[in-house]
Amino acid sequence: MNMRGSMRTPSLVLACLGSLAGLGLTEGRAQTTPPPAISVTGEASVSVTPDLATIDAGVTSEGKTAREASDANNKAMGAVLLALKGLNVADKDVRTSRLALFPQSAPLHGQSGPMQITGYRASNHVTVTLHDVARVAPTIDALVAAGANDIGGISFSVSDPSKVLDEARVKAVTDAQRKAEIYARAAGVALGQPLSISEEGAPAPFRPVFARAMAAGAPAPTPVSPGESTLHVSVSVTYAIR
Repeated sequence: MNMRGSMRTPSLVLACLGSLAGLGLTEGRAQTTPPPAISVTGEASVSVTPDLATIDAGVTSEGKTAREASDANNKAMGAVLLALKGLNVADKDVRTSRLALFPQSAPLHGQSGPMQITGYRASNHVTVTLHDVARVAPTIDALVAAGANDIGGISFSVSDPSKVLDEARVKAVTDAQRKAEIYARAAGVALGQPLSISEEGAPAPFRPVFARAMAAGAPAPTPVSPGESTLHVSVSVTYAIR
């Protein structure tokens, strides 16, 4: 019996197994290598005319005592709310946004010395939602006529932005396709199918147009222009290379 030959057989078997194991490991690594691809970012902006407006309006009243200021403010604000009802603004579209009562102070002796309370100021504000932007100017005029002496601001927006968002998304993907084709031609390769599409962050909200109106001035109609709101969408797209 050849003892030397029998000793070589296990070594040969182990060597073959090691080669196969190494081959399997190499194949596993090859399978995890990502395929050649082109990644780009597509962007699009869509402008639309707002159809929703919100007005911040209120009354500020002063009095020697807290009760005096509060009573005057309640009376004036009651007239403002009544004016809104006269304009057929629904109760659900009128929301109290700020209510405050605080003292007014001044130095006891001229420009220096301890402070003393000289009176009180009461303030009550509401946010009014209008579903027709054409009603903004008449509503402001009616509020001022009813006693509102602080119109804090106006914002315009779109009540249902989903349709505009979808339009922007389609344009953003088209922009990504255009950029990817440019890179593919420059690199001398053929562009394949999209491997992934993701929207980068939340879509930018409609940028409101702000205006400010004060009660003082001539009783001319309040000029208001809603302008346009712009929505921006950005998507990241990865394309395969054929």
